[in-house]
Amino acid sequence: MSKEAEVIIVGGGPSGVAAAGALSSLSIPYLLLERANCFAPLWQRGAYDRLHIHLPKHTCQLPHVPVPADWPKYPPKSLFVQYLQEYVSHFGINPVYSRSVESASYDEASGRWRVVARDVSKGGAGVVEEYSTRFLVVATGESCDAFVPEVEGMESFPGKAMHSTEYKNGKEFAKKKVLVVGSGNSGMEIALDLADHGAITSIVVRSPVNFVTREMLNWAIVLVKYLSFSWAERLTMIASRLWFGDMSKYGIPKPKEGPFTMKMKYGKYPLVDVGTCAKIRSGEIQVLPAVKCIRGNEVVFENGHSDSFDAIVFATGFKRPTKQWLKVKEEDCILNDDGIVKPSYPDKWKGKNGLYCVGLSRRGFFGASLDAQSVAKRHKGAAVTSPRYRRKEIAAEIFAV
Repeated sequence: MSKEAEVIIVGGGPSGVAAAGALSSLSIPYLLLERANCFAPLWQRGAYDRLHIHLPKHTCQLPHVPVPADWPKYPPKSLFVQYLQEYVSHFGINPVYSRSVESASYDEASGRWRVVARDVSKGGAGVVEEYSTRFLVVATGESCDAFVPEVEGMESFPGKAMHSTEYKNGKEFAKKKVLVVGSGNSGMEIALDLADHGAITSIVVRSPVNFVTREMLNWAIVLVKYLSFSWAERLTMIASRLWFGDMSKYGIPKPKEGPFTMKMKYGKYPLVDVGTCAKIRSGEIQVLPAVKCIRGNEVVFENGHSDSFDAIVFATGFKRPTKQWLKVKEEDCILNDDGIVKPSYPDKWKGKNGLYCVGLSRRGFFGASLDAQSVAKRHKGAAVTSPRYRRKEIAAEIFAV
């Protein structure tokens, strides 16, 4: 017999927790399914020690609970995890843990979603459970399954190889040669952390990178209130060039488009520099091209050069398997093949037949919070749009990192 719920939320990360909080504030009952054995597992277990929020603290607050006024402007991971713990306690959020959703399909006859999940608390096959709900909220997050690309000869590498979610700090790598593969915000900051701990650090950079500072992002958010988007971005690019100089001479391809244009068009976030560029310019971090293959402890690069390494950190992002278990017709699906909301959907949180998405539109915590409140208000029958609300949505879409 299936278990019934008014609303089922899939995913217990910050997005799922935000959805639960927003629903709780309106006394709407729900059931939250999380495949790990804790909420926000990536933040609690899969984030490196020095991680800080890149945008001002107010942008990471979840619905109805402001962040403490005495927090630093850019809070560290530890404070954000503490905030999540207090948020969960405040709303009495009690996820059903160790539930891996295998399928969710809409039944036209009953007008309800059928959700099939497996209890993975004891490993192995686990017991299959069935749930029934009128409203389904997909809140599995942008950072779902760690992705490591297939590299020829990887199995021959004798050193330590890990995904960025396994990296904590560079203490164990002092005086060792470490290669970071991936030049997003995590990859660049991990490279900085390794260099700070005395590792001989190299980083693979394949595609163009737009560098900004935290202050430049804040400045851009203010500028867009008074200037057109194109002018705000152009001034940000000028500031970036003046501050960072020409990074292409260190092996980093120069972008042809601005940081916010690239984010909206391709989902590529600007690089918020916290010290990596200075170490690249000083030679403490070496920039290398794409990896071609691995032969033992030797890594061969696309330019034909090779070097030996003691460890490799893959900061290569995540895959989102949502569309594998969300069984809907392609024309009715709000998500693209990458598990992100399709740009063609004006309401990035609302699908068909009671399907909602929270935190899957590349708009950061701020966007996830807006999505969560939209879902709750829609369920309650309240209006969810206003000029002020729309301005917040636009800001989240452009500037969230």
